[in-house]
Amino acid sequence: MSTPTPKRPDPYLGKVISAFEGGIVTRVIDHPYDSNRVFAYEVTFHLRHPRVAAVAAQKPPLHFHPYQEEYVEVLEGRLAVEVEGVEHVLGPSDGEFTLQPWCNHRLYSPVTDVRGQAKEYDDAWDGEKTVFLLSGQDTDEMFRLDTVFFENWYAYQDRIVVNGDRINPIQVMNMFDAGGSYLSLPTWVPFSRTLARGLGIVVGRWIGGLLGYQPFFEEWTTDWDLACRKMEMSMFHKRFANREGPREDKVPLLYTA
Repeated sequence: MSTPTPKRPDPYLGKVISAFEGGIVTRVIDHPYDSNRVFAYEVTFHLRHPRVAAVAAQKPPLHFHPYQEEYVEVLEGRLAVEVEGVEHVLGPSDGEFTLQPWCNHRLYSPVTDVRGQAKEYDDAWDGEKTVFLLSGQDTDEMFRLDTVFFENWYAYQDRIVVNGDRINPIQVMNMFDAGGSYLSLPTWVPFSRTLARGLGIVVGRWIGGLLGYQPFFEEWTTDWDLACRKMEMSMFHKRFANREGPREDKVPLLYTA
């Protein structure tokens, strides 16, 4: 059992992270009843926002976290949580839902036609938005789910959805590995989770790092010192941990080939 890292002042507390031109809004909070969570967010999906509606039918990639439990609690509306191929549609009455380490999962809105599907619910939910708490277990792993990871991952998704950039699998694997996350392989593949984690490390961290891919970008990161300390833990990333000079307002260079 890993030992939780010592608590430090959280520079993210109260920060609002907006993605998809305001379609998804994440507010960093103290967890309301468990202060030992390494992160806690109040996430709002504005389901009728054009950017959210445009991707509503596209599910995010299946993935897993070897080191941490992740927790989801719906406050308003509905949220779909797919675990090992089984979809659970959660509402406010369902309480907190726990995602165990190593389970293949993804989160998404169950509503693709909000005007049509909202009528199916009997609690006066109008289908306008879904609000939920997302939080995670603490761990002494430096490559883990935390706000440094989510801040950069949201910004990268913005580049894809808003700017129309192509998804780069190596960039995704590089960022996911640094967030203690790995893209799932089909379950029929022998030792699929072990193989997926190995691919994430070898392709994302080792090969990606050698090719110049980095998991965190100063222009996207509030706690750049923590991001540098995380990257310094890997010989493949430490060259990106540059604390020198003033921060510049520039767009990160992402490899798209």
